[in-house]
Amino acid sequence: MQRRRVGSSGLEVSRIGLGTLTWGADTDLEAATAQLTAFVDAGGSLVETADGYGDGLAQETLGAVLAASVPREYLVIAGRATLPGGPLGDSAARGALLTGLDATLKRLGTDHLDLWQLPAWDATVPLDETLSAVQVAVLSGKARYAGLVAPRGWQLATVAERGRALGAITVPVSAQVEYSLLARDVEAELVPAAVHHGVGLLAWAPLGRGVLTGKYADGTPADSRGASATLAPYVEARRNERSARIVQAVLTAADGLGTSPLAVALAWVRDLPGVASAVVGARDAAQLAASMATESVTLPAEIRAALDDVSTPG
Repeated sequence: MQRRRVGSSGLEVSRIGLGTLTWGADTDLEAATAQLTAFVDAGGSLVETADGYGDGLAQETLGAVLAASVPREYLVIAGRATLPGGPLGDSAARGALLTGLDATLKRLGTDHLDLWQLPAWDATVPLDETLSAVQVAVLSGKARYAGLVAPRGWQLATVAERGRALGAITVPVSAQVEYSLLARDVEAELVPAAVHHGVGLLAWAPLGRGVLTGKYADGTPADSRGASATLAPYVEARRNERSARIVQAVLTAADGLGTSPLAVALAWVRDLPGVASAVVGARDAAQLAASMATESVTLPAEIRAALDDVSTPG
């Protein structure tokens, strides 16, 4: 699998990343082990996790896989802070952030994150205090790089400029955002800001939360996320008339290219300007293999243009 630099930093990641949203819940330890082993064997490196996935269960599961099956040094682990409440607060305050980071490292059974992703903005805490947590984490070796989660364009620009003033280690190298044919609102402000400031994009939910695979075109499969009590609202948010038109265009493109709708949707996101990696989730190793198989797929210019046109935000 090809690797890319994250923005203008020296950090390299596989251009397809593996998400762990369902690990420890819908994805048990055996299935998670099979996924991560197949991912690494195919040349994948970026693994995304968060302390809010299953209230820490996803990270505990990833830690168990690392301890038993996959060497830690093979991975670039991106850990996302979701700021759970506690004695030190639930904000982007230095104490809360660093306490959360220590808990994440303990669950993972590792001494560092390759990429520590912070909430983009907290108006209740001085930005310099939040960035000081990054300084502490990097200088202590607990984080190698820092990024942001779902910032707006002006927020990313503000953090990048203030980070440069405080020192290079506090400058964000990445922004993890939802980005797909069904979710292109980030192109208005965030994408131009990221490209300008040398911040790489980690495209989350590049398959439109599964809708772009076409699996929901005729209903809700019993084994899909849309049938899960916990994930159904997550999927339903992307099922509407506009989405149906875009899905039909993806199905038509896939038929013309002799490939899968998944490959078309994923390749569209993966090769956008500024995108360092497209992060996919999977129910099992077979489903993950379908995403990994897109490595050889490149969309012709005319098909990309047609998909751009049908999915342009209103």
